[in-house]
Amino acid sequence: MSKKLYIIAGEASGDLHGSNLLEELFNQSPELKVRFWGGDRMSALAGEPAKHIKDLAFMGFWEVITNLRTIAANLRFCKEDIVKFKPDALVLIDYPGFNLRIAQWAKKKNIKVYYYVSPQVWAWKENRVHKIKACVNEMFVILPFEKDFYKKHKFDVKYLGHPLLDEIEKFKSRALTREAFLLENKLPEKPIIAILPGSRKQEIKVKLPLMLDACKNFPEYQFIIAGAPSLDKEFYRPICDRFEDTNIVFGQTYNLLNQAVSALVTSGTATLETALLEVPQVVCYKANSISYQIAKRLIKIKFISLVNLIMDEEVVKELIQNECNATLILKELKEILPNGNKRNRISLKYKELISKLGGGGASRKVAEAILSSL
Repeated sequence: MSKKLYIIAGEASGDLHGSNLLEELFNQSPELKVRFWGGDRMSALAGEPAKHIKDLAFMGFWEVITNLRTIAANLRFCKEDIVKFKPDALVLIDYPGFNLRIAQWAKKKNIKVYYYVSPQVWAWKENRVHKIKACVNEMFVILPFEKDFYKKHKFDVKYLGHPLLDEIEKFKSRALTREAFLLENKLPEKPIIAILPGSRKQEIKVKLPLMLDACKNFPEYQFIIAGAPSLDKEFYRPICDRFEDTNIVFGQTYNLLNQAVSALVTSGTATLETALLEVPQVVCYKANSISYQIAKRLIKIKFISLVNLIMDEEVVKELIQNECNATLILKELKEILPNGNKRNRISLKYKELISKLGGGGASRKVAEAILSSL
């Protein structure tokens, strides 16, 4: 009898990791039955999601508080849907506020729980480790320092590499040439600065104008925005129309980075993707002021970008909250453009980072571990 997995990813990065995992699960067990929460990448492999990530991602404390009714309804639906599907196990991907509640409920129902991509308990709410130990059967982490963190709490987790290494290698084998990228997107022959303002409406509305305001001081470059898959061109138009040499591409973030000389990147998985494609970057982060003030009091990490967190030093400049303004973005962007003072050091540190992440095959190894355990 074929096995059944219920997989929950609630954000764009979870959809990416979930799609790579799904691909490997189906390769190794073609008869596997899956029901999932995710986005377009997972849908391309497993059909219609039970819930799409565009209806799930609430960023920041204030945003969560104002959407509590929706979140509660999603939790109810999820539990009912799991009971109806009768899976052999759950695979929970990051998205901790929601997934840890589901894990606790699943434990009471005697449903096995695999957690892939650890909640950032090392950053805040460290006491959640006890909850994880109590309700998660197996944890697969994707950052090398997380194994030691959990070991300190007497929980044996598996680090099998970072899945983005495979994603980048896969991309390189099919990457567009510069000529093809420019032609396909009707772009002029000008050096590119890539702008990755995030995937949620609220963060794009806040950060993108600041990023573009800084860029207008570089007439010799064109500025290409990586459009979020869940949004359309019309959403960006009121922001972009005020700036010259600005275009948007959708579904081509890696090709865009591959052709860029430098990048302005919002925090999150994108900072690591930019580093693995070896593009010097400035990290820009600005949240709702209430959310930021709460986070500042609770979060106890030195850095917000994955690049700096993994390296445990400032490899790329982080402009956070009030520092995230057009003047400072302009200043830092100059430093990472060709002939900029920080460019060479960043390139060397990126190579160290790639080495530190170890070998590839993370998604395949996690799929093997889950299937053999089932």
